Amino acid sequence: MLTLFDTALGRPCPLEPRDAGRLGIYLCGPTVSGEPHLGHGRVTVTWDILRRYLAWSGLDVRFVSNVTDIEDKVIARAAEEHRPVEEVAARYEALWWQVMDELGVLRPDATPHATEFVGQMVAAVAELLDRGHAYEGGDGVYFSTSSVPGYGLLAHQDLATLRAGARVEASEEAAKRSPLDFVLWKLAKPGEPWWPSPWGRGRPGWHTECVVMSLGLLGEGFDLHLGGLDLAFPHHENERAQALALGRAFARHWAHNGLVVDERGEKMSKSVGNITSLPDLLRSYDPRALRLVVLGARYRSPMDVSPQALAHARGALENLDSFARETRDLPPAEPDPGTLAGFRQHMDDDFDTPGALAVIFGAVRAARADRARAPALAAAVRTCCQDALGLPLRGAEEALGKEVADLVARRDAARRRRDWAEADSIRARLVALGYVVEDTPAGTSLHRQH
Repeated sequence: MLTLFDTALGRPCPLEPRDAGRLGIYLCGPTVSGEPHLGHGRVTVTWDILRRYLAWSGLDVRFVSNVTDIEDKVIARAAEEHRPVEEVAARYEALWWQVMDELGVLRPDATPHATEFVGQMVAAVAELLDRGHAYEGGDGVYFSTSSVPGYGLLAHQDLATLRAGARVEASEEAAKRSPLDFVLWKLAKPGEPWWPSPWGRGRPGWHTECVVMSLGLLGEGFDLHLGGLDLAFPHHENERAQALALGRAFARHWAHNGLVVDERGEKMSKSVGNITSLPDLLRSYDPRALRLVVLGARYRSPMDVSPQALAHARGALENLDSFARETRDLPPAEPDPGTLAGFRQHMDDDFDTPGALAVIFGAVRAARADRARAPALAAAVRTCCQDALGLPLRGAEEALGKEVADLVARRDAARRRRDWAEADSIRARLVALGYVVEDTPAGTSLHRQH
């Protein structure tokens, strides 16, 4: 059984389903107010790998990830671009899914939009007021964090410590009873989108959106809530607090991935100015390179996505693609059981993807050294990479198509005999077919142009 580090408990624990054989998972999705960046890439690829592995292991996974299409950032972007909020949200959501598709991230089973659940959010806020966990302020309705015992669990700090370190926006200072209190319903300013409510025209708070959508689609006590470490507090803690205040059982387990850092080890953030957009990255690198960088880092640790890390990933991909070419004509075989057992052992041990990768590359080396075992080892490498990890290998003739595979073989032969004119001519044909062509020590490497 897979174990994951549970943020709430502060230790790894078995991921035991609420319902046998089935898992309900919620991942905090995008606020569609701009281009997705590397932080988004790490979150989505990390948990896409987990989702694929769980399904490969035989579990029925229901994966829900929301879209925040009404929020302060979306409104600010619309004002900046002088366009309607709905148009801005639709534009950046379309870009989000385009990039996720390029990264090979599976679409969620459900993608609830905040604007679709406003009625349920109004009802939840009203119930929190009735239960004495919320109050009306000058510019909306606020949640009283002191009304919930154990607030601060996901931050692993007590209420007094959190209150001392809290920062309060000037516009909210007069309305809040405590710096840790947060808005449930925000009254609309002139020109802003609004929905009717008993407290006046306005919109729901961000923290309220996720708790209502996750409970509405996955039910009480759903299995696993995922997200980046930067969301553990206050966002996820505020979701948890509202569920408790409503008398609803919330997520059974919490898991968070680490942050993205640059080559200096500094967290990537807009304030520092070291953010890299995913569309920019994918114009220069094979999308699989980012997946391999993610796989090579422990999910809870900081992750370096520097040019050096991407270059290392590119070399590893060339090795795997070359292996796929070498073994494409081997007879069919059942995957090597020892490789599968070693792969599962690492994946089940707190999602140890670096260890699982080491097993895969060990199988590649063993297959090259032992032709008798090569068919079974190659089958194990293929299923672990492609089925369990979502890392397709581009070496088999079937993957490229016969025409392209023949061109690659001819070009590699031309390069070996130093016929540069022929190699350049074939490169031009491959580019015309929509491929980016790279020369590597293992031969010609291709990936689709974006």
